[in-house]
Amino acid sequence: MLEIIFTLLMLVLLQAVLGFDNLLYISLESKKAPIADQKRVRKVGILIAIGLRIVLLFVLVSIIDFFQEPFSFLTGDVEDVASFAFNGHSLIVLAGGGFIIYTAIKEIWHMIAKHDLSDAVGNDGKGSKSSNAVIASIVLMNLVFSFDSILAAIGLTNEIDNATTAFIVMAIAIVISGLLMLFLADKISVFLAKNRMYEVLGLFILFIVGIMLVTEGGHLAHLKLFGNPIESMSKTTFYFVIAILIVTDIVQGRYQKKILKEQEEDLKNKK
Repeated sequence: MLEIIFTLLMLVLLQAVLGFDNLLYISLESKKAPIADQKRVRKVGILIAIGLRIVLLFVLVSIIDFFQEPFSFLTGDVEDVASFAFNGHSLIVLAGGGFIIYTAIKEIWHMIAKHDLSDAVGNDGKGSKSSNAVIASIVLMNLVFSFDSILAAIGLTNEIDNATTAFIVMAIAIVISGLLMLFLADKISVFLAKNRMYEVLGLFILFIVGIMLVTEGGHLAHLKLFGNPIESMSKTTFYFVIAILIVTDIVQGRYQKKILKEQEEDLKNKK
């Protein structure tokens, strides 16, 4: 029993750590919905995603070998250029990473291109996407983010002899982490709404998440370009880069305030 409880705690912690990037995506994506529906969109999207995560868990437990075995028609070697062996896991991760990179670049471009940054999220209350479209995006990307965490969870529960018990433990961990995500999603969205300067930081973090997923997909596909294997970005490197980005953003913000204050004092002295 103690082993099962310890495994459950480890799984909840794992889901929480790996769910940070997912939570950030939900907060940023929900802003595209009409303002009146944004809170509901986040809740409905996460609740549907929790149910689908459990379904995905059941599917992966049943046919995990299918996702790990390379497809014969997607295995090849182009001499001196590239070699690859794509499987279901690598294709899902690559597609998810590519979509996140596209989304981050598009939103950053919108921020730069628009004269009034408030227009970017549709302060007229209409939003840039329908509520159902945003919910679909949140659910889809939640499943992409869930793929690795579920596979890691399966690995952590290998020592539990009873397969049914292992499945129940993983399902409970998914529900608990989903409820935590449900609790934190509104708080992060409110924080970003009050501190809009951090939206740029959030989008660049999302961009790095996309790069991490793409490199991981390439690694899973045993992709080599010009003889050089694609290595996945480790979680340690990912969090180190995120920490550097946050520190840089804080220092830059304080330095900018200091410059503005000095400029105000200079104007007062001239007067």
